[in-house]
Amino acid sequence: MADTNPQIIRNKAIVTDDWVVLRPEKEQQPESVNVPEGKVIVPLAVWQAQKQALRQRPDIGVWLASEERPEELKEDIGRLNVIAVDFPKFADGRGYSIAFTLRDHLGYAGELRAIGDVLRDQLFYMARVGFDAFVPRADRSIEDALKGLGDFSVKYQASWDEKNPLFRRIDRAGEKP
Repeated sequence: MADTNPQIIRNKAIVTDDWVVLRPEKEQQPESVNVPEGKVIVPLAVWQAQKQALRQRPDIGVWLASEERPEELKEDIGRLNVIAVDFPKFADGRGYSIAFTLRDHLGYAGELRAIGDVLRDQLFYMARVGFDAFVPRADRSIEDALKGLGDFSVKYQASWDEKNPLFRRIDRAGEKP
């Protein structure tokens, strides 16, 4: 089974999505999953089981479940155009750590996509840890979700997108700290 979403948020704009997220049946063995032609984002288990064949395709991305480790992709990080992180429910924050690890520790520079139970309230914080593409939950307005990226005008803490906390960026008495 595949998730298709005609539109996503990418680089702070609503665009047509040309990728398909492959979600095999739970009982299906990763080595037996049929990966269709075209731009497909496969689960990590399918990538690992079919890596030799899938490595030859430039149109393959990988998605990580919240309990999976991003280090599993370390040797392939440079060849993947898209990595997605699945948020199984709104309250599950493990995807934030996965994204930060991919960007900051593993140096991933491709598209980093949030999929699953993705809501407007999360987008600003997801962008802070490195996500640049978002697939909002189907029952929510994508236009409203896009506004979530601008909910806050000032970033207090340091993160992937701003290396210095606010107190280090403020000019005090004409001197920068």
